Amino acid sequence: MTAGSDTVERLVELGFSLYDARAYVGLLNQPPMTGYALANTTGIPQPKVYETLRRLARKGVAVALPGEPVRFVAVPPGQVLERLESDFRRRLANAEAGLMHEAGEAGAGVAVFESLRSWPEVERRATALLDGAIRHVYVSINCDAGDVLGAIQRADARGVRSDVLHFGREALELANGRSVRHVTTDGVVYRHHQARHLAVVADGAKVLWSLAPDGSDWEAVVADDGLLAAAVKGYVRHDIYVQQISRDFGELLEARYGPGLGDLVVPNAPAAPSKRSKRDSATA
Repeated sequence: MTAGSDTVERLVELGFSLYDARAYVGLLNQPPMTGYALANTTGIPQPKVYETLRRLARKGVAVALPGEPVRFVAVPPGQVLERLESDFRRRLANAEAGLMHEAGEAGAGVAVFESLRSWPEVERRATALLDGAIRHVYVSINCDAGDVLGAIQRADARGVRSDVLHFGREALELANGRSVRHVTTDGVVYRHHQARHLAVVADGAKVLWSLAPDGSDWEAVVADDGLLAAAVKGYVRHDIYVQQISRDFGELLEARYGPGLGDLVVPNAPAAPSKRSKRDSATA
């Protein structure tokens, strides 16, 4: 592998032809060079080297100096990269406008959700959502996910507001936002107690919802969709509210609805008499 070959490969990835990339790298940090000298140092065939140099000059990547024979110098890399970025953004904007025009109404009402089928994928995408968050995240986490917890703490350190509901025993310390432990399931074994889930909403639009009913086989959807994000965010917020209420009124709620508030799912369950009603009855 010749010197600069890695850089040549990177330039090819950016849209340079192989000869263009080799010629530009060959000109860097060199005095003005003729096509003949450049061909000898880069291995570009002499019949192709002047055509290549003229192409680089048209693109603003190299400059031809006056005189005979003509010599060429490389434009500084910073200017070349700035021009490449500007050209890419312009082409991207044009492509976006063209695609939106072609799509017209055909894409109206269609939402695209990405499906994930393994925990490593779920954890990787959840971590990416959290690491990319700018303003506010909502998280409900009922699984072992060290990478996700680390991403929550990184978001918190960036000043991102984090509302986190977690089923673990250890407290999650946050400077911005709140971490609420799910207490209503403590000491309660449900028929599907092995189920695990992870929900993430970032900045009100980007969302991941994942579930493993048996605790190991994961399924998830990921989307940039405000409607789904609102639904998942509402789920997390209301679960946090229930946990906060349970923390403040735990004994009263357990007396009325049983351990883990299980009687809430029983329709038309008769209300247990409160302590006050018993006293009132005794003194009536």
